[in-house]
Amino acid sequence: MALLEISKIDVFYGRVQALRGVTLSVDAGEIVALIGSNGAGKTTTLRTISGLMHPTTGTISFDGRQLQQTKAHEVVRVGICQSPEGRRLFPRMTVFDNLMMGTYARKDLSRLQDDIANVYSLFPRLKERTKQLAGTLSGGEQQMLAIGRALMAHPKLLMLDEPSLGLAPILVETIFRVCTDINAQGMPILLVEQNASKALEIAHRAYVLETGSIVQTGTGKELLSSPDVQRAYLGM
Repeated sequence: MALLEISKIDVFYGRVQALRGVTLSVDAGEIVALIGSNGAGKTTTLRTISGLMHPTTGTISFDGRQLQQTKAHEVVRVGICQSPEGRRLFPRMTVFDNLMMGTYARKDLSRLQDDIANVYSLFPRLKERTKQLAGTLSGGEQQMLAIGRALMAHPKLLMLDEPSLGLAPILVETIFRVCTDINAQGMPILLVEQNASKALEIAHRAYVLETGSIVQTGTGKELLSSPDVQRAYLGM
């Protein structure tokens, strides 16, 4: 059974339909990529899973629980946490305090120190800047902090929305390497990313979203070699 299973969801913004019968799944231990152009519905998909929006039809099942009408704070409590596009940090709070904001829904704090140590191990720069205000960090460091904050919720599923957006190439490499490191620790990841090549390189499976509908799916390697994907998203 899939850890996360979305079946035939339709989502609207007012009268405008944003998602049309979207079906996808994430199994335990997987990196699943969701690629597509701007406006395809990628972020809407994550927002719907997170409970920030609700589908008009279809189901969202996570770890055996139905979530399609669950509120966002309850979605976090059942084990799904999202690192949003644009990072959305608290710029006048320190790195450490931003990380602690990720723990607000946790009831069990017994592993808190281990989780902090793990975030600092994944992102040594954050440890060096633990007392620095988040708003003074570089773009790459802010992205590290956004991912670290999500990890501090101790999720069962991590969702990343455009983690490489606006970063220098060397930092893009770092972010994708850390994604594989996080996954190697057993964390499933649902990755939304415009850098289709990098996303497909690390993904076990992937979906292509166009104008609100899933139009292609396969392993990361299969989609990397797909002529349609190469032409539309890889510049080949």
